[in-house]
Amino acid sequence: YGCTSGGVIAAIEGRRLGRSVLLVCREDYLGGMSTNGLGWSDTGNHRAIGGLSLEFYRQIGKHYGKFEQWVFEPHVAESIYTDYVKRAKIQVLFQHRLLSASKENGAIKEIQLDANGTTVTVSAKMFIDCTYEGDLMAAAGVKYHVGREANSVYGEEWNGIQVGVLHHGHHFGKMNISPYKVPGDPRSGLLPKISDKDPGKRGDGDNRIQAYCFRMCLTNNPENRIPFPKPEGYDPAQYELLLRVFNAGWRETFNKFDPIPNKKTDTNNHGPFSTDNIGMNYDYPDATYTRRKEIIKEHEQYQKGLMYFIANDPRVPADVQEAMKKWGLAKDEFKDNGGWPHQLYIREARRMIGQHVMTEHETLSKRDVPQSVGMGSYTLDAHHAQRYVTPEGFVQNEGDIGVHAKQPYKIEYGAIIPKKEDCSNLLVPVCVSSSHIAYGSIRMEPVFMILGQSAATAAVQAIDSRKAVQDIDYEKLKARLLKDKQRLSKP
Repeated sequence: YGCTSGGVIAAIEGRRLGRSVLLVCREDYLGGMSTNGLGWSDTGNHRAIGGLSLEFYRQIGKHYGKFEQWVFEPHVAESIYTDYVKRAKIQVLFQHRLLSASKENGAIKEIQLDANGTTVTVSAKMFIDCTYEGDLMAAAGVKYHVGREANSVYGEEWNGIQVGVLHHGHHFGKMNISPYKVPGDPRSGLLPKISDKDPGKRGDGDNRIQAYCFRMCLTNNPENRIPFPKPEGYDPAQYELLLRVFNAGWRETFNKFDPIPNKKTDTNNHGPFSTDNIGMNYDYPDATYTRRKEIIKEHEQYQKGLMYFIANDPRVPADVQEAMKKWGLAKDEFKDNGGWPHQLYIREARRMIGQHVMTEHETLSKRDVPQSVGMGSYTLDAHHAQRYVTPEGFVQNEGDIGVHAKQPYKIEYGAIIPKKEDCSNLLVPVCVSSSHIAYGSIRMEPVFMILGQSAATAAVQAIDSRKAVQDIDYEKLKARLLKDKQRLSKP
């Protein structure tokens, strides 16, 4: 359940191992963020990537006339996933949303799906939750966490609230910008997108989650460019804080227009006020489909309005505006959606509390992982979770952090399975069992594909041995994964 990159690869591996597979999608497209603008892959150490994940990047390379390639256009990734599924003859149910899961003797017996008002029931021996939100996991009664754990929970240094930690350039630094509508006057009220809540103490836990955004595919090719549209409900007052940033001399608007082939970009958040819609997603993980739709729409309006504002508002500095007018959405991407990505980047939602919890100790190679099912290597990376007012009366962001992983690390099998008492026939390769800060590294598309393949392999082994996923023979699993060219230890 879930047609993310991890879901597609799990389905492919299940078919390669000779099993019947049903791939269930809430949406009408395959690939999740890999086909929705995240073409500048956060790969970390390429040599830590193996199996079908590496095969995907080699298919990308083949398309562009190279051996392997790590940056790509969204439609190219989608065509590769679509071809994978077609060649494997995988049955796909598009636009089917999970309603509930029925369990019997500690295992999922069947799930109920909504298909445009019609209820569809699916039974299976094994289930794999490949959603970014962990919806099947939650419906099955598996324990999970939302938000940032306190450092004290797992004995970590970099989890929890990060007040005063300014690791990247996505903060206000020493600009000393007033958060108030009338600068310096608290009685005038706060500007939009600034919280009036106490940010909390460094190292404490909270229920805030890192910000979401759309990864836009932009182009400066006039023949392929759609000028930034004025969104419905556009309100220039939402971007007053950005004007103050510009007026303070900040000029890094285009620093994360990361280039992908054919004069396009994977455009990501950059700076103190950018595409990340900070603080507007806290209730998303556990929200109803209706509420999630509202949150996604608000994010779309905010981000479309941001781009339109920079390109058109006369108060924006001329040098920035003239440069922005040369950019727009790509006509040949997301053709049925006006060039706008279908998928909001759900960087983090629910995280399972499974048989093993990955923490910064494992991801920073301070603690060994005995049962590896894949490797991670990217920086422990989280985006901002709140924008608040400092005691001095200035605006500041909190939550953005980057801690370098000096070497690739192993990901524990126990992190992709629940505790046995929670569910015995479910694997969770996307919303894995990990602390917030560890997930900051694990949450990368190549890793989701790696774990999706390993999850499917473990599911098949559990069926063959008639055992719970918690009771399979790891040495047999390891042998099969290595045969299938997964990389399970430091290259």
